[in-house]
Amino acid sequence: MDRSQKSDAVAQLNAALKEVGVVVVTRNSGLTVAQSTALRGQMREAGASYKVAKNSLAKLALKDTAYEGLEEHLTGPTALAYSEDPVAAAKAAVEFAKTNDKLEIVGGSMGGQMLDEAGIRALASLPSLDELRAKLVGLVNAPATKIAQVVNAPAAKLARVFGAYAAKDAA
Repeated sequence: MDRSQKSDAVAQLNAALKEVGVVVVTRNSGLTVAQSTALRGQMREAGASYKVAKNSLAKLALKDTAYEGLEEHLTGPTALAYSEDPVAAAKAAVEFAKTNDKLEIVGGSMGGQMLDEAGIRALASLPSLDELRAKLVGLVNAPATKIAQVVNAPAAKLARVFGAYAAKDAA
């Protein structure tokens, strides 16, 4: 990789890191190509990205972002998982680490808040942004449904009473 390619890679990673809500640093010692491909696919499905970058380039890319404090975690064979959804990258990394002991969660950051491994695991246990939105819509929709049921109930009762009188008269 020549100098211009390195500066392009740093600029792309820096631009991506300025747009995300969470960054998870992982140590991936001994992952095979197939396992790495599976991890990338799992990240993509969750709406996250997974980038293996040279530590010196990653440190340069972290400058002028909310994630500058992550530089201390960038030692050894590391990679960055990041997503706009504050839970997606953490959830995908933790799920993959459960089934593969070669991936280690080192730490991360959500916005400017530094998180250790336990913090990332706690973040991964939270519901995703889409799940929270669905719950909120359900909570907002429930009172309207109940009001419609209460309003329709008297009419339904009247219809049943009239139906019973009609059946009684017919018999």
